[in-house]
Amino acid sequence: MTDTYLDTQTLDAGTVEVHAESLRTEGYTIVEHAIALDFIDALAEDLQRLERELGIVPADNLFEGTHTTRIYNLLAHGPLYERIPLHPNILPIVENVLDPGLLVSTLSSIAIGPEETPQPIHSDDILIPLPKPHVPIIVNTMWAVTDFTEENGATRIIPGSHLEDHSPNPLEHYDSIPAEMPKGSVLLWVGSLWHGGGANRTSDRRVGIAMNYCAGFIRQQENQQLGIPVETVKRFPKRLQEMVGYSIYNGLIGHIDKLHPAQVLLGADEDAHLVWDYAKVT
Repeated sequence: MTDTYLDTQTLDAGTVEVHAESLRTEGYTIVEHAIALDFIDALAEDLQRLERELGIVPADNLFEGTHTTRIYNLLAHGPLYERIPLHPNILPIVENVLDPGLLVSTLSSIAIGPEETPQPIHSDDILIPLPKPHVPIIVNTMWAVTDFTEENGATRIIPGSHLEDHSPNPLEHYDSIPAEMPKGSVLLWVGSLWHGGGANRTSDRRVGIAMNYCAGFIRQQENQQLGIPVETVKRFPKRLQEMVGYSIYNGLIGHIDKLHPAQVLLGADEDAHLVWDYAKVT
């Protein structure tokens, strides 16, 4: 796919490694000015269109926010959003921490409105029954569509908390710091990091896009295969088709009757290359 919005410098391999190491040690990193501002502005405008057309309103629970609007399943809402999971300043960092077999877990927008209260501190792997600490299985990102400040609800984080041997109690208070960053920047964090949306004490909305990834052996938060029409997936670049689940992880996980899912469902010319093929009798 030709990206007409890329006017920011692509990160070099050394910088990618620095951000990946920060994810491993601190649990988070911020890539400032990662995204071209004209792309950010196009996203902001289209999100407002979707809110109007879909009739999006705040939720009735404290976790999603009673003054916060969220649009889920963005990959089903137009080609503009297809650029997000593949962004060359972000995807290589995530691949470094997980691996190239990663999947799109969820892609949504989060607009925190005035008078919103703090989101409960939580970890994004809190429902996954694995002992802690564990290797990264989730890397989530937050794109700053507006500036993120402490006053307008910047995501609050607890550095190093991903190394704890337990998850936070969402009903308790924890000291945290705001992940402040200018518009066009991206916050990345591993799924075990304790964090939450901040309170908005301003008169303007804090708008972000949550582009979340998971390891290829973890079930995606949003059901990408059922939530995105097959005809829509057929126009995706091959890499994005793989990342929404039309792929096979490590030569085994995801096949259909020993066939590649892209071959079965998308009509693509793909061989399965299953792990047991390497043990063929000759």
